[in-house]
Amino acid sequence: MERVTDVTDVTDGSAQSAGRDRVNDYDSFAEAYSAENENSLVNAYYERPAMLALAGDVAGRRILDAGCGSGPLSAALRDRGAVVTGIDASARMLALARRRLGDDVALHLADLSDPLPFGDGTFDDVVASLVLHYLEDWGPTLTELRRVLRPGGRLIASVDHPFVAYTIQDPRPDYFATTSYTFDWMFNGQTVPMKFWRKSLHAMTEAFATAGFRLSTISEPQPDPAARELFPDGFQDLSTKTCFLFFVVEVPPSATSSDD
Repeated sequence: MERVTDVTDVTDGSAQSAGRDRVNDYDSFAEAYSAENENSLVNAYYERPAMLALAGDVAGRRILDAGCGSGPLSAALRDRGAVVTGIDASARMLALARRRLGDDVALHLADLSDPLPFGDGTFDDVVASLVLHYLEDWGPTLTELRRVLRPGGRLIASVDHPFVAYTIQDPRPDYFATTSYTFDWMFNGQTVPMKFWRKSLHAMTEAFATAGFRLSTISEPQPDPAARELFPDGFQDLSTKTCFLFFVVEVPPSATSSDD
């Protein structure tokens, strides 16, 4: 069942999750996560700058921020002249995004596992920042993202690097198998259970191709040099070891939503 609500109908109080022990329950730690994400080395000086660099000149472009969270990437794209729409599955994260963005960005409560509430070819670009690795099956989501992109449109995505994900659990699983792993995040003394899905690089690129995208760029970027003095130890580590993998994939210019 499609779960879509305009965020103007969502308040902080209504965002409480009934099941606090659920994995990936961002409603239960939205404020702590947003505060950590705002200025951290990995997010503020590595992942977001890389996404913005891949997006390039976005002035006037209609962009869907798929999994927008509390809106830092949406805000950066808006400030660069894009017309941004944000979606997220967490009502509390969207409430934080509304505080940040005001009425400049349309925000919707929507799960990426469900059909999206937009017409065919609505957007010039989709940005999916560290969200696809929450999904076991990328197929339905990528098909929907392709549908809402115009011919020639781009999907710009970042995910946990498959080489890093492969090393997390011992004994190491089959690299080529799609497997999940669970772990705990700690925010302000609160422990929250998380679950991500591992895929091989081949499985990722095959999923894009199956959904009708054409691979344009695979990127393993360096952190922002400004982080060198702010995070000297972490900067060196992030400069010499892989962390996330970034893709730019395109809808062929002659494509239609009915192409397979």
